[in-house]
Amino acid sequence: MLERLNQAMEHIERNLGRPADAAELARIALTSEYHLRRLFSALAGMGLSEYVRRRRLTVAGAEVLAGERTLLDIAVRYGYGSGEAFARAFRAVHGVGPGEARRTGAALRSQPRMSFRLVVEGSADMRYRIVEREGFSVVGRRARVPLVHEGMNPAIAEFVRGIGGETVRRMEELSDREPRGIVNVSHGVAEGREEGSELDYWHGVVTGAEPPEGMEALAVPAGTWAVFESEGEFPRAVQYLWRDVFTQWFPSNPYRARPGPEIARTRLSEDGKRARAQLWIPVERTAV
Repeated sequence: MLERLNQAMEHIERNLGRPADAAELARIALTSEYHLRRLFSALAGMGLSEYVRRRRLTVAGAEVLAGERTLLDIAVRYGYGSGEAFARAFRAVHGVGPGEARRTGAALRSQPRMSFRLVVEGSADMRYRIVEREGFSVVGRRARVPLVHEGMNPAIAEFVRGIGGETVRRMEELSDREPRGIVNVSHGVAEGREEGSELDYWHGVVTGAEPPEGMEALAVPAGTWAVFESEGEFPRAVQYLWRDVFTQWFPSNPYRARPGPEIARTRLSEDGKRARAQLWIPVERTAV
């Protein structure tokens, strides 16, 4: 998988003057566009489109400073329809316009070319199983929150504190399918999964029941799920499990992520310092 992903990176370099075609890159990587975007953001720490934009403007910046072509020629060469559009994009990345950069020899920002290799750190004992599930619902409360990669998420903590104990008890009574009990569900995450991008966060249960008054339901169709388990320091145990699934497990196994909610069940120790985490990721098998 990583070899094919690196071939897609080479394709990007050869076509920096064209709009990024995620479907074409997915064909090169022999995977789906959804999985390519999800895997790339986990490995690179930024979205695929953002990486292509930074690379394009890094190479264009070198040509601006070289002074061998007009600014309009450079704009056209890298796929911008006008000098104004190029100038706006250039300033957004480099913090200075192309004309000023050329006149003053300003320092520009550089996005290095990326290539990928698998490094197994052995930081956690990650156990997994593959299960087939009929359709079900996530029933509970939902909030739109920013994504936080490490440490506590203040928006989620505040949202959960606002859910009364009686409401939580009613949720727990509805839990009739695995994973049992209260779960945390991430859905509708932005493509690049950048820090601060928004997602739908659900605090609820997995069930076949209808939502009672005051709660919402997220319908989840039947499909295949990869279920991962880990234990460690909270909240790192949960966040690192998410990271390791996409940076270590997927590149080494014949599965790819498919669109759908990602479900986490976390059980804290009495002192709240450690957690047992279970993560459900919707997947589909790939050709070996």
